[in-house]
Amino acid sequence: MKLYVYDAGQCDPKRCTARKLARAGLVESVSAIRRIPYGTILLVPLTDKALSPSDKDATSITVFDSSWNKLSDFESIIMRLKRKKRALPYLIASNPTNYGRPFVLSSAEAFAAALFILGEQEQSRAIMSRFKWGAEFLRLNEEMLRLYSRAKDSREVVELQSKFMNRSHNEHHE
Repeated sequence: MKLYVYDAGQCDPKRCTARKLARAGLVESVSAIRRIPYGTILLVPLTDKALSPSDKDATSITVFDSSWNKLSDFESIIMRLKRKKRALPYLIASNPTNYGRPFVLSSAEAFAAALFILGEQEQSRAIMSRFKWGAEFLRLNEEMLRLYSRAKDSREVVELQSKFMNRSHNEHHE
């Protein structure tokens, strides 16, 4: 599947996973928001609809790469874009900056998760193989990714997400 990244230029160039993937030729950088392809799935946490296997008809995946602290600066622009916007379900980060934190994924983790959910497991593993911690992301999230990839639709993914979040909350408080 074709992969794109809109780079808002806010992350540390030395640690930016999107830039590393672009340098390796695995993703294509998009320099202007209006150049984000129309047939793409735009991964943003600002939407209520979760990515699911029912989105397999998309021609590409685009990650909006910006600082988590500044994502709200782009909210109105993103929401006006006429693209298929999807949020990733509950997953745990394995990148060194946010290890163990739910939902705070790097761009590489977002690409890998989306690919896995859409049935592109080999491409997902290829993305994560570029990072020392990449295999850990797939290991940490193996059960969740496997079940999300078998869901019928967004509603079912959200139901699974609720179960995983409740389980995690219960484990944390034991």
